[in-house]
Amino acid sequence: MGAQWKAKHKQDAANAKGRIFTKLAKEIAVAARNGADPDMNAKLRSAIDTAKKASMPKDTLERAIKKGAGLLDGPANYETVVYEGFAPHQVPVIVECLTDNKNRSAQSIRQLFRKGQLATSGAVSWDFKHLGQIEAEASSNDADMELAAIEAGAQDFESGEDNEVVFLTEATDLDIVAKALPEFGYKVLTAKLVYRANNPVSLNDEQRSEVEAFLDAIDADDDVQNVYVGLAG
Repeated sequence: MGAQWKAKHKQDAANAKGRIFTKLAKEIAVAARNGADPDMNAKLRSAIDTAKKASMPKDTLERAIKKGAGLLDGPANYETVVYEGFAPHQVPVIVECLTDNKNRSAQSIRQLFRKGQLATSGAVSWDFKHLGQIEAEASSNDADMELAAIEAGAQDFESGEDNEVVFLTEATDLDIVAKALPEFGYKVLTAKLVYRANNPVSLNDEQRSEVEAFLDAIDADDDVQNVYVGLAG
């Protein structure tokens, strides 16, 4: 999978949406520390695009921008902390936190990994690629995804959900490729840096269910921003 883990259970849909909005607001606030104008701040522009795709309310989005820019309630004092480890059945996991209290986050992560194994830095990330991922959709009928990937400078592409195309880039080329794609008939929906596993682990249904429960619990933590997992299928 290698993408952000999202809670799937229908009965928890409302709570899941609330958690997603909270995570997106923190991401926007952190990006806005480098400027509140998305035209001049590529990271903020990408975070806003992701929030709009998730249907974040406009007032929530604008409040996050103002908070991050220091225009509301003081600046956003979030830090990024990355943890590595293994879910049950030795499935590799990378957890990104955005937190205003590193000690609280560390304690929560240690508890959440009791059913897995928390590892040291580098123990898992060596088997992941850190790259740019752009979700886009064709804005014209004659858009050619292969040509667009080549001309815009993407490293690879693949079909996404709902007729979307996912373009993969070098981490340093993410913004350049995102800006170029509209010239070749593609509207950019989201653009972000992600981790993708080189050797995803295959599991049976029972094992997979156990891993999914473990990941859902991690994703529900308020400080956890993204969860990347080396799980096949």
